Amino acid sequence: MKRFWKDVTVEVQPQGWAISLDGRSVKTPARAALSVPTEALAEAIAEEWRAIAGSIDPRAMPLTGLANAAIDRVATDPQAFAEGLAQYSKADLFCYRAEGPAALVRRQEQEWDKLLAWARRRFDVDFVTTSGLIHVVQPAATVERLTHAVAALDPFRLAALSPLVTIGGSLVAALAVLEKAITAEEAWAAVSVDERWQIERWGADAEAVAALDHRRADFLVAARFLALLD
Repeated sequence: MKRFWKDVTVEVQPQGWAISLDGRSVKTPARAALSVPTEALAEAIAEEWRAIAGSIDPRAMPLTGLANAAIDRVATDPQAFAEGLAQYSKADLFCYRAEGPAALVRRQEQEWDKLLAWARRRFDVDFVTTSGLIHVVQPAATVERLTHAVAALDPFRLAALSPLVTIGGSLVAALAVLEKAITAEEAWAAVSVDERWQIERWGADAEAVAALDHRRADFLVAARFLALLD
C-alpha cells in the first residue's frame, strides 16, 4: 500500500492516545483502534507514519508493529503470553557458562555475574549456574517470583519485553532494562558476549555481523518502546 495521507496527528481519546491519518484513526491488522497508553509513544509511532514517502514497509515501522502486537496478540490473553516469556526463568542465558577458553569465561563472568547479583537482590531469588549446555533446574522460588514479575505487566510492556527476552535469551537482562537497572546498550553488551567474542577471535564474517546488527536493532527498538511507556 502506498501513502495516501497528508497529515498524521495524535489525539487523546478515552482509551488512550490514537494516531490519525487525515483525521481517520489508524487500525491494527485485526481492525482494532491503534491506541497506546502514552503520548510519547503515540508521537513516536506517528513519526514512523510521517516518514513514509512511498510504499508502506512494516520493517521500517517497528514501534507500530510492537503496538499492533500488544493490542492484537497480547491483550487477547496476556496471562498465556506472560507464561510463555516466564519460561526463560528456567533456562536463562546467564546461567550457562562456557567451559573455555579462559578469556571468554572471564568476559561472561564480568558481564553476567553483576546482572544475576542484581536479580538476586531485586527479586530475592537465587540461580544455579553451570559450565556447558546440560540443563540445570532452577530453584522453584526463583521461577515462581520471576514468573510473578512478568505476569504483573500490562500488554504493552509484555509486547516489548518479548523481543528483549527472545533475542537476548535472558529474562534477567530484559527485566533489568524494564526496571532501568541498566541501559539497553549495557543489556545488549551482556546478551551478545558470545557472538562478539567469536567475531573478535575468528574475524568478522559479513553475514554474521549483519545478522548480529539486525538483532541489536530489534533489541534496542524494544527497549525504546518500553522507555516510551513511562
